[in-house]
Amino acid sequence: MIRPLPALSLALAATAFAAAAAQAQADRSCAARENVLARLAQLYGESRRAFGISDDNRMMELFASESTGSWTLIVTLPDGRTCLVLAGEAFEETGRIVAPVGEGA
Repeated sequence: MIRPLPALSLALAATAFAAAAAQAQADRSCAARENVLARLAQLYGESRRAFGISDDNRMMELFASESTGSWTLIVTLPDGRTCLVLAGEAFEETGRIVAPVGEGA
């Protein structure tokens, strides 16, 4: 089955976000969801590009800015707290369709 790159990116991010979310909680980089979203929009011009929900009802979201290329991965916990997991630069949506590993070029 061929999947669009953003969906594949979500799958890869989801495998890493559980451990990173635990680290984010340990680092106390959590706040009320509305505060986190406002900060991402106001300070970085980022908007939500993708999301997914885990088996334990945590919501992972990827925010990014087209103009600056900055990106932020957050997780919202069932209790409503939102934690920063990862952030970086050079975000780019390719729109390419990529075959899963092992299914050809």
